[in-house]
Amino acid sequence: MKKISIAIDGPAGAGKSTIAKRVAKQLNYIYVDTGAMYRSMALACLRAGLDLNDEEKVSELCSGLDVTLRHENGEQIILLNGENVNRWIRTQEVGNATSVIAVYSKVREKLVKLQRQLAKQENIVMDGRDIGSCVLPNADVKIYLTASARVRAERRCKELLERGEEADIDVVERDIIDRDYRDMHREISPLVQAEDAVMVDASDMTIEMVTDRILEIVYAG
Repeated sequence: MKKISIAIDGPAGAGKSTIAKRVAKQLNYIYVDTGAMYRSMALACLRAGLDLNDEEKVSELCSGLDVTLRHENGEQIILLNGENVNRWIRTQEVGNATSVIAVYSKVREKLVKLQRQLAKQENIVMDGRDIGSCVLPNADVKIYLTASARVRAERRCKELLERGEEADIDVVERDIIDRDYRDMHREISPLVQAEDAVMVDASDMTIEMVTDRILEIVYAG
């Protein structure tokens, strides 16, 4: 029986992970957070003290990493060489590092292979930067979820403050704009809206409204 795949792409801070989790739960599908997979590799590079611009060394390290997913009590656990790294991969530093190493072909090849295998085995909701355009070009439903840079910065600052970290909204907004540029202009699999993806601008929408809108698109498809 054919497995159903839903691809949710969009820029950093648009709420992809939050929405994808809710949609997956409503449909009883498996949620795959590809960004967390890349973040785990970026974390490993930072821990190793690598120059992130040294593609050869980054690729060499990542080729030997084991990144796996496990679901416990409805939560996705990211395991890096067997270690649960969920609490470490959501910092601003790791996020910025991720956009640097994600352009490297060897890093992408390793993770894309795993992501495609998951899509063959389960009904999934997968979010990232290039799911509909590259990883799952034949996904049954494609969504491009976005929001203004300021709104995304406000959400990011709230997350940081809730974790007890300092947050300057102007600095965070500049980081988001810079990251958007890097993601959209990278040579390999840049962030784009797939031709057959439906755009959902969540700037003025609640989480519930966005979830309902995407479910409408899924059921209509």
